Amino acid sequence: MLKNQSTIGKTIRKYRQAKEMSQEALARAADLSLPTVVKIESGETPNPSIDTVKKLAAALGVSIDELLKK
Repeated sequence: MLKNQSTIGKTIRKYRQAKEMSQEALARAADLSLPTVVKIESGETPNPSIDTVKKLAAALGVSIDELLKK
């Protein structure tokens, strides 16, 4: 995990792990590429597009607001 991991990346990882999902399973559920999910969680992509956030929220079964909370 990178020291500069984004808040949204940490939040996505928390919800994903709570659901016992792999990054690959989340990527499939959200119709995103695995590298996209990895980059967001690691902080390499600290500001994903709103479309990406919507897909991740739906795949995790949470609101967009939950993912964007600090």
